[in-house]
Amino acid sequence: MPPLADYSRPKTISSSELSLLAGGRPQAPNAVKAQRRKTWEISPTFHCSIIGTCLTAAELRQLIVKLGDADAKTASDHALHGRGVRAAGQRDIAGKLLNKALDRRHETVLKRFARLTTAAELRAMWDACLDEGEISGAYWAVISHPATDHALLQDVFGEVHMLSHLVGSSSRLDLARLRALQNEVAVKDEKIARQEERLRSSAEERSMLQRRIDALEDIVVRVNAVKASQAPEAAGAVEAAVLEKLEAARERTEALERRLAETEAQLRAAAKREAAAAEDNAALLRENHGLEQAFSGVTEHGATQSMSLAGTVVLYVGGRKNLFDRLRSFAARAGVDLMFHDGGMEEATSLLPGLVAQSAVTVFPVDCVSHSAAGIVKCHCRDAGKPFLPLRSASLASFIAALGDISDLLAERDDAGVPRRSASA
Repeated sequence: MPPLADYSRPKTISSSELSLLAGGRPQAPNAVKAQRRKTWEISPTFHCSIIGTCLTAAELRQLIVKLGDADAKTASDHALHGRGVRAAGQRDIAGKLLNKALDRRHETVLKRFARLTTAAELRAMWDACLDEGEISGAYWAVISHPATDHALLQDVFGEVHMLSHLVGSSSRLDLARLRALQNEVAVKDEKIARQEERLRSSAEERSMLQRRIDALEDIVVRVNAVKASQAPEAAGAVEAAVLEKLEAARERTEALERRLAETEAQLRAAAKREAAAAEDNAALLRENHGLEQAFSGVTEHGATQSMSLAGTVVLYVGGRKNLFDRLRSFAARAGVDLMFHDGGMEEATSLLPGLVAQSAVTVFPVDCVSHSAAGIVKCHCRDAGKPFLPLRSASLASFIAALGDISDLLAERDDAGVPRRSASA
């Protein structure tokens, strides 16, 4: 899905702007023109949202390059967006190429809207596309349709505006967490490199000490060979000196071996922390990707996910109550019937066995549920033969990413012949 334009403030469409949208000519309420409106026939109020919502940055850059702008390949996305907005108001080659790109990009959706002749039909089709995540094509189809009235235009423009805020807020939080994890991984890599260097240095020192021990042991052998020909007193003095040096060398070797063992333990601990950070990094990337795909109407598994989850009952234990409505909305888009239990905060945990029996899968965010509630859920799921899925966090992104895992999990159980609901449910 192309990025939704992030407008600084919502706008109200005036009657004069609606007149400009219609090409400067007033229309009867049910009048339908033979041709859809071009961008230059539409009020400039809508040009920013059309360019930001209905074309991707790559498509817009390709268009600007075709128009012959010298720096089109290196200009920033924001600069290209401004050029696209200016081109939308011009009735020249730039405006015509822009219209052609929009029509080609959303040809399938435009054909669906072309059969509609009234504002009521357009509103119903817009609502259906909004539920399915087909925002960009439907927005261009409604804006350019000759049957669009003032009320519908206000509603569609406002909904797209608010969606841009929702997507922008979620993406910024995920990117901030991603950058923090990347910085943490870089610091740990440097620390591991320093520890490896110390480990190599300790190994070299240990090897040098071992060579010295070997040399001292050779001396001891020679001393023992010489003792037979020397006086007992002289031989004893030499032996004592050599043994003292040997004992000192052994003590230093043992100290170095302890340091080496400690360094190796620290290195293993650092490697575990790095692996955990990398795993969190991958989870955030996957959740961010799942959030983008959810707003574009396309999942990692294609159009079959909503079919595979249709009618599936999922129990959500714990989490934050202020997100329940959004979680239920996204679950409904995938055909999932979502039940909630707060994990024992206000609702009794004695309700959990019945809820587990009614559901196909139970999920719970590990950062927003008590250990006792999580243990109870796992126990009841095992007793009922139902799968459970821990979520990395109570965020909307974690739940959206988990829908794909739930689809795969249920598909495996279907292949194995395991029913999604028990007989008691």
